[in-house]
Amino acid sequence: MASNPFSLEGKVALVTGANTGLGQGVALALAQAGADIAAAGIVEAAETGEKVRALGRRFLNLDANLISIEPVERLVKETVDGLGGLDILVNNAGLIRRADAVDFSEKDWDDVMNVNIKSAFFMSQAAGRHFIAQGRGKIINIASMLSFQGGIRVPSYTASKSGIAGITRLLANEWANKGINVNAIAPGYMATDNTAQLRADAERSKAILDRIPAARWGEPSDLGGTAVFLASAASDYVNGAVIPVDGGWLAR
Repeated sequence: MASNPFSLEGKVALVTGANTGLGQGVALALAQAGADIAAAGIVEAAETGEKVRALGRRFLNLDANLISIEPVERLVKETVDGLGGLDILVNNAGLIRRADAVDFSEKDWDDVMNVNIKSAFFMSQAAGRHFIAQGRGKIINIASMLSFQGGIRVPSYTASKSGIAGITRLLANEWANKGINVNAIAPGYMATDNTAQLRADAERSKAILDRIPAARWGEPSDLGGTAVFLASAASDYVNGAVIPVDGGWLAR
């Protein structure tokens, strides 16, 4: 094993949805560990790029709307062409739509499923072809507490994040013997745009905090250590895991 199995020196990571929130937190953690970063999303990740470059790492911004799978092959090619390779894929891009199940629209179902699960699978497929050819690679999917639980008023989000846990295990089963590690991180309740409505609801926010043993909302940076572990040689015998980073929520 390398002298520092957590080092990502010389590695290239492609992170979807890295302009803000969890994606930005993961991208910065990987850069701090030594990786160069390609960020793919519908919004330019200018702030993330500035912070990655300030760490002395290279940064590539890639424009892509992952509500469609059309960009996935291009994103892998542009990362390899622009940064000289691809070693790590982080499927972080995601949507959430809230409504009672009896009122939930087909559009809100399709939009969320397309971004959260369909694009994650086909991004993994495109990166997986590259990883199989080079004999190694790391895929990190961003799951959720709703990969384990049902939630309320988020039917398509719950379905998509349950699906993320499933395809993480499926791809690990198929690709572990090809030198590819496929795992997932399941964030708990994080202070991001996706939870703004929950945090603004004093009663709901208090109920959530009362159940979290750590007694606080998580921050995007809280995912960093787990992301670096799963992206590094330290996790070479970790396959198909869905690791909660939740302040103890699931243990309660």
